[in-house]
Amino acid sequence: MRSLQTGRQHPAIPPLGSSHASSCFAFEADFTADLRCIPMAVRRKLDLAGVKLKLQHWSELGAEERAELLAWPDDPGAIEALREHLLARSAALGPGRAKELPRPLDEPWQQGERLPELVAASCRQLGLAVGGAGWAGLDELQRFALVKLSHPGHEHRNLPRALAEFGLLEPGP
Repeated sequence: MRSLQTGRQHPAIPPLGSSHASSCFAFEADFTADLRCIPMAVRRKLDLAGVKLKLQHWSELGAEERAELLAWPDDPGAIEALREHLLARSAALGPGRAKELPRPLDEPWQQGERLPELVAASCRQLGLAVGGAGWAGLDELQRFALVKLSHPGHEHRNLPRALAEFGLLEPGP
């Protein structure tokens, strides 16, 4: 698969399987019942497709269309189809055509060897003890969620809940 923006060759996207790629996490329950916010599973697919879909775009889509995007498969062919679909579909929405972004390559959430410093630093900031060995046992969507929840400027409200859901919090003294 070749990036439209950089021309670099991208590795094949390993599908998560229909169970995880199209599901929401428990820590997202506050807003996923009606899909009023973009769930992590969709955000990962958007990143893989190189598409920046604004919350306003998402809000203008009907409930069925949002559910369809959540259920969209994440194999390489499906991600390409998602890219084309969203670029065409967003052109008719209020904010205009979605922005194209470089596709992720060697992002921390794509690497399962060790807990990224970004996640570790956010955990330290919150006073959380995290078992770094558990990182390798997470799937890509779980790692994606933790990295996104750890970004600077993010309120980190759901980070402790996600860590607990994924079994990474170490018991306190």
